[in-house]
Amino acid sequence: MRLPHPLIEGRLLRRYQRFFAEVELLDGRTVTAHTPNTGSMRQCAVAGHRVLLSASANPARKLPYTWELVEVAGHWVDVNTLRANRVVEEALRGGRIPQFAGGTVRAEFPWGASRFDFLVERAGERTLLEVKNVTLCCGETLACFPDAVTERGQKHLRELLRAKGEGWRTAVLFLVQRGEADSFTPADAIDRQVRAFNPWPVAETRWQDRQLRVWVAEPVSAASGAPGEVLEAAGGRIVVAAGEGALGLTRVQLAGRRAMTAADFLNAHSLAGARLG
Repeated sequence: MRLPHPLIEGRLLRRYQRFFAEVELLDGRTVTAHTPNTGSMRQCAVAGHRVLLSASANPARKLPYTWELVEVAGHWVDVNTLRANRVVEEALRGGRIPQFAGGTVRAEFPWGASRFDFLVERAGERTLLEVKNVTLCCGETLACFPDAVTERGQKHLRELLRAKGEGWRTAVLFLVQRGEADSFTPADAIDRQVRAFNPWPVAETRWQDRQLRVWVAEPVSAASGAPGEVLEAAGGRIVVAAGEGALGLTRVQLAGRRAMTAADFLNAHSLAGARLG
């Protein structure tokens, strides 16, 4: 993998509106660069950090500069998330990842409601592979992910779980960009910060591509079905098949709406034949 050339050094003044970065170049000019990263860039988008930009020769581009790397704790960190998949694809096709060596690789593979980064076929086994770019450290040498709550990431994980339940092999590859890191962990602290705003136990699923929170549920006796299949949605009852048995949902909340009883929810929505997750 080759980085754009040449790279132009500067100092970050600020990142704003997610996709813009104001940078002071070594010659004293201040420029606005495109930021190809939708994450919070915690520890990276810090005013005063050294950054490296690339410059496009395309006269039609509104912003000719792109933010490529930032120096954090003495190490250069690649913040261009568009490059992460190219790095992993090069490694996959070059046989540099032992678990997938010798396999055929297909990028941007559609499955269900998602499009996964790669499909890898090897020795008769098909693996759906999702790539996550890691730029955050939770300790001196401990990389972690995510750096912010991500609805898109949650959706991909739910789809991977669904695929696994249907017999596919699934995997997530965390591409660690921090040079000082020698280990990796989930970013539990960020998860706890989010849960602090919702302290009561709650489960989440998806319905019609919208978040559905389940505040109260209980095991019930019902006919079997595929996990997530709505077995009953009438008479004030919502019964959903689980991995083993079934659950009766008695209090739920659709994203952007108030929590309500199953009866009230069914008065406003039809779940007949639906599948959650």
